[in-house]
Amino acid sequence: MNYIDMQIATSAPHPELEQFQQWVDAGLASFEDDADCELVIRLVDDVESAELNQQYRHKNGPTNILSFPFEAPAGMDMDLLGDLVICAPLIGLEAAQQNKLPEHHWAHITIHGVLHLLGYDHIEDQDAEQMEALEIEILSKLGIANPYMEDGKQ
Repeated sequence: MNYIDMQIATSAPHPELEQFQQWVDAGLASFEDDADCELVIRLVDDVESAELNQQYRHKNGPTNILSFPFEAPAGMDMDLLGDLVICAPLIGLEAAQQNKLPEHHWAHITIHGVLHLLGYDHIEDQDAEQMEALEIEILSKLGIANPYMEDGKQ
């Protein structure tokens, strides 16, 4: 099993560790070799998210998730995959705006972040299509509908 270090720096509603464990395990299931890995999930408020978004992406305002892949120094063997920083208030707001169940949006954003830690991105259209297809496939295994559907109904 993969190990998650949870850091909770917000009072906003959020899932329990067991739910994050399920989503992380689902996101990694197709990509892992036999080794388990470790990652940090830090739940933050709008202020911390905005500060990190400005510092690392040079973008104003909070963002739903930031992914920080870990690259071990040469010669050091570590199972740390990286850190996910999730803005809990923004996830709740987005779920309401998109007419999604909060748990489904949390699952999607967590899996999205895990894929970033594995090296996927969505800068180029072709890469975005590949990443979205993986997200849809992983979420469907969890009984969660396509998060990119136009009407947002799930």
